[in-house]
Amino acid sequence: MKILLAEDDDRVADFIVNGLSENGHSVERVADGCDALSYCLYNSADLAILDRMMPGMDGLSVLKALRAATNDVPVIFLTALGDVDERVEGLCAGADDYLAKPFHFSELQARVTALTRRRKEMADITVLEVHDLRLDLLARTATRKGQPIDLQSKEFALLDVLMRNAGRVVTRTMLLEQVWDFNFEPGTTVVETHVSRLRAKIDRPFDVPLLHTIRNTGYMMHGPR
Repeated sequence: MKILLAEDDDRVADFIVNGLSENGHSVERVADGCDALSYCLYNSADLAILDRMMPGMDGLSVLKALRAATNDVPVIFLTALGDVDERVEGLCAGADDYLAKPFHFSELQARVTALTRRRKEMADITVLEVHDLRLDLLARTATRKGQPIDLQSKEFALLDVLMRNAGRVVTRTMLLEQVWDFNFEPGTTVVETHVSRLRAKIDRPFDVPLLHTIRNTGYMMHGPR
C-alpha cells in the first residue's frame, strides 16, 4: 500500500514510517500541510495519514480541500486534541478515522488494515441498486430516476453501507464502525447529521422514500412494499 504521512514532528514521523515500512507499506512523508494537499491531488495514494496541526495548512483544511476537489483518498487523522467536538468536526469533514496521540503503533496498523480491507470489499461489487436509486462504486456516482445526485465522500460511504444492507436494519453502531471505523461517545450526532443530509438528497426530491428510520434501532433502505 502507498501511504502519505503528513507529520511535522520528526520523531513521531520516523516512528510511523519505520513501523509502516516494516509492515510492507511504501510511505511518502511530508512535514507541511500544503505539501500534503499537493501530493494527494497530483499523485496516487491508497491512504493519507494527516497530523491535525501542521505548518502551512492544518490537517482539517487539507481534508476539506481534498473533499472539495472530490478526492476520496481515505484519511486517518493524528491529533493531540482529544475533545469529542474536535473529532466529530474532522469526521464530518470527511475523515475516515481518528487516532489521538500518544498511541501504540499496533493500533495505527490495525486501523490501516481495516481501511484496506473495507476498500477491497467495496471493490468486489461495482453497482448497487435499490428501487430507482443507483450507486456506481467505480465511477463514484449516484443517480435516482436517472437524475445525478451530488454526494460528499462520507455521504457516499454511508449510502454504500445502507444499500449493501438493503432490507436489513443497520444500527447506529454499525454505521459508526463501518463508515468511520471508530466508536464514539454516546452523545455524538455524527450519524444523525449525515443521515439527514443524505435523506435530503436521495429522498426529499422524490415521491417514494427509500431511507427509513427504525425507531430506537437504526436505519433501513428499501423500496415500495
